Amino acid sequence: MKKIIFLVISIFLSAKDINLSNRAAYITSECYTKTVDKNGGRHNPCYTCHINSKEPNYINDIDLQASYDFPEYATKNHWSNLFKDRSKEVAKISDKEIIKYVREDNYKNLSKRLKHLPKTWDVNHNGKWDGFIPDCNYSFDKNGFDMDKNGNPTGWVAFSYRPFLGTFWPTNGSTDDVLIRLPEKFRKDKNGKLSTKIYKENLNILKEQMRDSADNFSRYFVGLASKIRAIPRLYPKGTEFLHSVRYIDVKNGKTTMAKRMKELRYAKKTSYLTYSDLKTKDGNDYKEKDDFPDRLEVFRVGNAEKGLYTKTGWFYEGFIEDKKGELRPQNYEETLYCIGCHSGIGATTDSTFAFPRIMDWKWMGIASLMIKDKNNEYRNYLLNNHSGDEFRANDEVKNKFFKNGKPRKEAFAKLKNDISYLLFPSLKRAINLDKTYKVIVDEQSYIYGREGHIRPLDNIYKKVEQGQSTQLKPILKR
Repeated sequence: MKKIIFLVISIFLSAKDINLSNRAAYITSECYTKTVDKNGGRHNPCYTCHINSKEPNYINDIDLQASYDFPEYATKNHWSNLFKDRSKEVAKISDKEIIKYVREDNYKNLSKRLKHLPKTWDVNHNGKWDGFIPDCNYSFDKNGFDMDKNGNPTGWVAFSYRPFLGTFWPTNGSTDDVLIRLPEKFRKDKNGKLSTKIYKENLNILKEQMRDSADNFSRYFVGLASKIRAIPRLYPKGTEFLHSVRYIDVKNGKTTMAKRMKELRYAKKTSYLTYSDLKTKDGNDYKEKDDFPDRLEVFRVGNAEKGLYTKTGWFYEGFIEDKKGELRPQNYEETLYCIGCHSGIGATTDSTFAFPRIMDWKWMGIASLMIKDKNNEYRNYLLNNHSGDEFRANDEVKNKFFKNGKPRKEAFAKLKNDISYLLFPSLKRAINLDKTYKVIVDEQSYIYGREGHIRPLDNIYKKVEQGQSTQLKPILKR
């Protein structure tokens, strides 16, 4: 009964937010990229997200590499920030000013503000914050475990991972980290006592079970969670993720992760859907799309406090900078921006990107990106897209790796042994990227696009025809 009441309340609360500036905000700006250039050259960044997926992701949306398959409303590109010229606004911000800004901590006061709730944040007017209150201290031991001010574990664990392809690289504007926390049962031994050893073992079991190659359906977790089966590519119910998206700092002639957060994203798995459940859900979604091709998705379960429900068992919510640079809750439309990728593409594993790409249990520092290009993943992205971002607006990467459209052998040779050669921006570019995003913060114009750029982007459609061909030959494997 409580669950039914919650769903009804959530539907009511979000319904008043349905009058959106962009009702298709779950379709990302990258999806409007022109795949054919003025010289007839073809560029395919689409294969990173739209693939023949691995079960229990049954979306299998490789066909979206071949066409702009949008509902009629979404054929118009509503991400108007892509077409803005910010050169005047950026010129007003000095290097000294932006560096000082990105080094300020805007995370430490967020929990206090949520506990002493501003009325404008209280969506359901019950006098308290019903969503996630950040409790990570960002103080990690050598094994990646976060400790509170008294030296006690918070349950959050940091891990380094291979950045997902394209937009998410530092050279395109942001640094980040991702933390995971399993429910308390997974952190205790069979006697109910907290155990770092047991927790680490369960994390490592999960790490192995989330890989594409995992096929062991008879494995169980240990300790107090020993009766819970570790299902391949599915997280246990109650799993949480915390993802900070940050500016780029410049210190001692090098780029590094800034203290200031652009966003703080949180996800919690509140429902456990089996392989069969997920197959039915994806089948129903395909049928609805086929029967009603112009019907937009509406995510009615959730609100700005609780986050939005993905239909795959997860709630996602986020905090973003206000005009003063302090973190505030995202509104419904700003959160909708995150939901499409986490609930409706073939590239995710149980709705997530980072954890299946894990390398080690440690905080995601810049130094952790100085690794080899395993399986030529980053090399192939450059050769298929001929750029370092979906918009082909990163001239620095293009000039570094290509000359007159042809690959520079020496650059690709360096990339083979060190992906940071690709991922790190120059100091000048890093500072300019910080400035361009600061302009968006000043405008509070996130609902029109969050991508930082100085001049209007050329390789983006303002409008596409429904089902318009991309003129690409789909790439079968990422």
